[in-house]
Amino acid sequence: MSEPAHEASGTPAASEDGAGAGRIGRGPGRLLLSLYGVFTVAAVSRSLVQMITKFHDAPLAYVLSAVAGLVYAVITVALWRGGEAARRVALVCCSAELAGVLAVGTFTLVDPSAFPDATVWSDFGIGYLFLPLLLPVAGLLWLRRSARPQQP
Repeated sequence: MSEPAHEASGTPAASEDGAGAGRIGRGPGRLLLSLYGVFTVAAVSRSLVQMITKFHDAPLAYVLSAVAGLVYAVITVALWRGGEAARRVALVCCSAELAGVLAVGTFTLVDPSAFPDATVWSDFGIGYLFLPLLLPVAGLLWLRRSARPQQP
């Protein structure tokens, strides 16, 4: 059997029905892809500037923002690539992101002094209009919806 043209060209694979896991960056996934791309740039650039200019002020907050940016970057690439393996990576990362937002958000409310400066996930992402809390939920729902149907 010959290799499909889309795999040889490097473009994301699509399922036969056009709505499967190969299409996770298409349709509503395109909006998620765009938002995660913007959040990648925002979180990484903000954390880099903070770590370079004032790391000693709040190292934990700045490192957590960098971690958030890296998670966003992995999700962005997974949505862009498509395919079942990328969908699984995105599922794991969206789950980790949601856990991080919930943990850091709760911790910043319980002990605000632990974070002298805000992270992307502080107070459940209030500094980013709560999008850090909403994005992983939307991502998980989309990834679940776009999963390839199981063959009997």
